[in-house]
Amino acid sequence: MNIGVGGASGKLGQAVLRELQARAPAHRLIAISRTPEQAPAGVEGRLGDYDRPETLAKAYAGLDRLLLIPTSDMRPGMRGDQNIAGIRGAVAAGVKHIVLMSAAGTREEEEPAIGASYWRGEQELIKTAPKWTVLRMNYYAESLLDEVQTSAAQGALAGIAENRVAFVSRDDIAAAAAGILIGDGHAGAIYNATGSRSYTGAERAALISEVMGKPLGYITVPAETLRAGMIEAGLPDFVANAVVSIQSIFADGALDIVTGDIEKLAGRPPRELRDLVSERFKPSTN
Repeated sequence: MNIGVGGASGKLGQAVLRELQARAPAHRLIAISRTPEQAPAGVEGRLGDYDRPETLAKAYAGLDRLLLIPTSDMRPGMRGDQNIAGIRGAVAAGVKHIVLMSAAGTREEEEPAIGASYWRGEQELIKTAPKWTVLRMNYYAESLLDEVQTSAAQGALAGIAENRVAFVSRDDIAAAAAGILIGDGHAGAIYNATGSRSYTGAERAALISEVMGKPLGYITVPAETLRAGMIEAGLPDFVANAVVSIQSIFADGALDIVTGDIEKLAGRPPRELRDLVSERFKPSTN
C-alpha cells in the first residue's frame, strides 16, 4: 500500500512517519512537503505545497491513503484555503482514502476564529472524498510546556477564564494517525485524540509547580488585556488574535473532552501529563 503524509517536514509529520516505519515497514511511505529532500531514510520525498496547488497532483499520484496535516499559518483565511487545496488536489489525483488532521471542538465558525479553517476543511473532505476519516486533536501538551517555559519567570500561567483541557502529546496523536493509515474500518469516522483526563488551569499549574519544585499559579485576565500584552511584546496582530481565539476555545469548554480513541487507534493509552512535565522540567538529581 502507498501511504502519503502531507506536511511531513513538521514535528507531527515526522512523528507519524516514525510510527509508520516502525509499525508498517512493508508499505511504501511517501513524505510530502515543501522540503522533500528532508525525507527520512527509506521514505520517498515528494514536493507538495498547499500554497502551490499545481504541485499537488504529482505529489499525491498513486497514493492509496493520505494524511493531510494543516500548516501552522495563523493568518486569517490562509489555513482554510490550504486545507481545501490539499483535499481538492488529493481528490483530483485519485487518492482512495484521505485522512484530515483537525481540532477538537471544531464547529461552524467564521474567520478570523481559529477553528474556521478546520471546519472548512472537514466540510470539503466529507463532501468530496471517496473515503475519508477525520482525526480531531486536543491541545498539544508540548505547547502547554512551551508556555510554561515563557511564563515561569512571572510565576503564573494566564488564561481568559478558568477552563478544563485534556492535553495530549504529539507522539500520541502521531500514533493514532498511523493507526488509521494502516488499519481498516475507519472510513467515515471522526475521532478525537485526547489525554486521559482534563485539567483545570489551577490543576495544571499545581501539577507543574509540584514537578518543578517552584511556585506556579494560574490567573485569569480579560481577553483584551491578554491581546494588548502580546501586541506590546511585539507579536503581530494575527498571532495575538489567534492566541486569544485559542483561549476562547479553552473557556468555552470545547477541549474538555476525554475519549478512548488514542488507545483504540494507537494500541496503547495516551501518556500522562505528569510524565510529560517530568521529562521537560523535573529538577536534576546530579
